[in-house]
Amino acid sequence: MPLYDRATGAVRAIYDRRIATPATLDAAHYFPNAQRFTERWTDIRREALGVAGMLNQVPRFHDIMPAQADISANDGRDWRVFIMKAYGVTVEKNLQRCPTVAALLHEAPEVVSAILSFLAPGKHVPEHRGPFRGILRFHLMLSMPRDGNGVPACVMNIDGVPYRLGDGESLLWDDTYRHEVWNRSEEVRIALLLDVWRKDMPADVALLSRAILLATKAVIRMGGMSYGG
Repeated sequence: MPLYDRATGAVRAIYDRRIATPATLDAAHYFPNAQRFTERWTDIRREALGVAGMLNQVPRFHDIMPAQADISANDGRDWRVFIMKAYGVTVEKNLQRCPTVAALLHEAPEVVSAILSFLAPGKHVPEHRGPFRGILRFHLMLSMPRDGNGVPACVMNIDGVPYRLGDGESLLWDDTYRHEVWNRSEEVRIALLLDVWRKDMPADVALLSRAILLATKAVIRMGGMSYGG
């Protein structure tokens, strides 16, 4: 088993024993600032469409995280990510292209990561689990293709339940539950993804979470990753 898989499995086991919450959560409680983002979704969408105009310069997920090639490079179709903040490390040149997001992040310090996610037509992200229950994932849909019946053509299955978010709709969820995504359309699906610090953790788990975030932040800074843009 690769080192990454062993490490993430060990981390998940600790959190699974200490935190028991469902796959989807109430944003009003766990992420009250979600409303700030949803209220500005059309402005965020406009900025995202500007980024989409130079999509070939935006890195694919596995370009940034080679250990995730099994879910990003699995089918020859792109999953590109425009990173504005990663585990507390801001990417200033990318934030400059998205001033609305930059302003909102300034008002929401609990957001530790922020990316624009671009799923190519036909892209399938296979079922997988995130590594770290100390954060929650917030999806804000910016551009959702529709099928011939007007139904959102991209479906996200979380813990066996399908979700189809329309433009401007959002969802807060725990990505350590098994999930997968299909873009069953001929258009790119665009979403804003935020990683949000989890509220109400036991004190010892919160301390561990802060240590993990600090360690990840240090690795990112030493790695000198190129985030495109």
